[in-house]
Amino acid sequence: MLKGDLFNTWGRGQDRQWAKRSVLFWNVIVVGIAGLLGAAAFLQYRWTEQLSAGMERRIRSNLDSSMTQWSLDFYGTLSAVCVALQVGPDSGARDIWRDYLQRYVLWSGKESAQTPIENIRSNPALIESIYIWETSHLTHPQLHLLNPRSNRIEDVTVPQRLDSLLDRLRARSQTLPEALRAWELPVQPPSRAAATMESLPAGILNRSMTGWQFDEDIPAIVHPLVHHADGEQHGNAVTPSADKPVDWIVVVLNWDTIRERILPDLSSRYFGSKEGVDYSLAVVSGMAPPRVIYHSDEHFPSLGQSFPDSSMNIFGPPPESIEGQGWESLKNAERRRLGDWPNSSGPGWFPVIQHESGTQPWVLTVKRRTGSLEAAVKRVWRANLATGLAILLLLAVSVTLVVFAARRLNRISILQMDFVASVSHELRTPLTVMISAAENIADRVIEEPSEIREHGGVIIGQGRLLMDLIDRILLFAAGTSGRRLQALRPVHVSDVLKQVRHNVARLVQTAGIQVEEQIPVDLPPVMADPSLLAQCFQNLIVNAIKYRGENKWVGLSAELHADSGRAREIWVHVQDHGVGISMSDMPHIFDPFYRSPETLGTHVQGTGLGLTVAKRCITEMGGKLIVASKLHVGSTFTVQLPVAESSRTGFPVFDSGITREAPNA
Repeated sequence: MLKGDLFNTWGRGQDRQWAKRSVLFWNVIVVGIAGLLGAAAFLQYRWTEQLSAGMERRIRSNLDSSMTQWSLDFYGTLSAVCVALQVGPDSGARDIWRDYLQRYVLWSGKESAQTPIENIRSNPALIESIYIWETSHLTHPQLHLLNPRSNRIEDVTVPQRLDSLLDRLRARSQTLPEALRAWELPVQPPSRAAATMESLPAGILNRSMTGWQFDEDIPAIVHPLVHHADGEQHGNAVTPSADKPVDWIVVVLNWDTIRERILPDLSSRYFGSKEGVDYSLAVVSGMAPPRVIYHSDEHFPSLGQSFPDSSMNIFGPPPESIEGQGWESLKNAERRRLGDWPNSSGPGWFPVIQHESGTQPWVLTVKRRTGSLEAAVKRVWRANLATGLAILLLLAVSVTLVVFAARRLNRISILQMDFVASVSHELRTPLTVMISAAENIADRVIEEPSEIREHGGVIIGQGRLLMDLIDRILLFAAGTSGRRLQALRPVHVSDVLKQVRHNVARLVQTAGIQVEEQIPVDLPPVMADPSLLAQCFQNLIVNAIKYRGENKWVGLSAELHADSGRAREIWVHVQDHGVGISMSDMPHIFDPFYRSPETLGTHVQGTGLGLTVAKRCITEMGGKLIVASKLHVGSTFTVQLPVAESSRTGFPVFDSGITREAPNA
């Protein structure tokens, strides 16, 4: 074996080892990147969940804040008349009835406006009428009307719609502690915390509101009064006693003003935008059956509709003790901490007079117009998650493409190194033979004319091999650059094959190959480039000789193939009974520089360009190159070329210059 052959064999072994290490390296890289992308996807999922949860908390916090402000303003609007009457926590111990009348006259003469006290908004239209229900005379109670127009206190008959309320107040007017708990059902014992008003701490914020109670049926606000008849002189009041009967001041509210002015104004103020109200609102009474006091939308609330996004007990449940005025705010904060956002209680408190067990006060319900808040948050979460996953998917695709491109580049570089080694050997072998023959002639080792002619033929043959190799490389380079490879003209296949047989005659003779031909002489011409077609056939025949194995037979055949509805074609078959092609190699045999791994360890030389150039040239000539092979059985390469119709071409038929003869039997 030559020194160059040993070097090439060692180099190829090193290349294969390096290729295996490279494949392992890239596999590790791919697995690592896949793991990182999986971790990024998991973190993206967790981040979007946390982001959505934070967004929901923020939206619900803003909604809760708006509802709290709404409740404060509504409570303040109802409380404005209570503040104006100045009954106070002493239950009117130092005031006479006319004082309330004068305050009512003064307050009702003002326009609706914000008072100096925060959230207290005066609205005289809210008041329908104010009464003094004199129940200190238990046997003969009397109803008195505070008339701001005449500035008088007038005796009136009891309106029918006030019967139930006034009877309830009369029954609970025996003592001041009992009156302060008039909102409770009779079965409930009075709370010790409300036994006397002197026990109130001085720091209570809504001190002026102590003792007021709300009846949602009428609606009305009531407060017990320590008895002072209208004729008593101001300043002669005695110290109030918790054991004496009390009277009542009854403030009847105007339904129309509440429904048509106050509630719509509050809804627009706290839940509106430039486009209108963002939420559907409703104020619902908890009595059985429930009654809708106000709704911003005709269809909200309705039966069968999903739960509201949030609801609030407007007046709030009673605190557990008078000292616990901050109890409800703490309870609301605990609800928010535990995630129970939809239900809360308003910061203001009117004890609601309970007529039946389980009666619930007014409730504010809120729902987004475009769907539930949970659904909106989920939509945003899904959109954020989809966007993040799409970016990760794009990143994964990009990384995958980069990895595959790098692996392909690595594979191509290996193939190119094999190509350089093969080309070097292909060039070295004929050059070595040519130099050896030339040296024999130059050194006069041979002097006989016949021997000189023989050595000259060797030099010519090896030179042609070099020319064929160079032509093959140039054809591949031309096809890769996109240049057209041929000028088509009518060609007889038999002429081209005879020219090829002449070119490879020495190779066939040296290898001892039997070439069997079945080429009809009457085949019509095909449209092809004669020189390129000859190069393609020569590549196929040389490959058949190289990979013949132990069998020394190559078959050449041609036939006219004409299917119905298709143009006529000439099919040329190059067949061998050699080593064959494995199924794993079949998809790659036409790739540039590709050589089967099974042949790399043998002494069969090649560049890996012959089949690539042949397929490319035949395809550009309008034909096809297909292969059928079975491992250890043999291969058949078929060239399919369209027939040149003489009426359409106008070109002379190519003649190789070699006399056509019928094949030997």
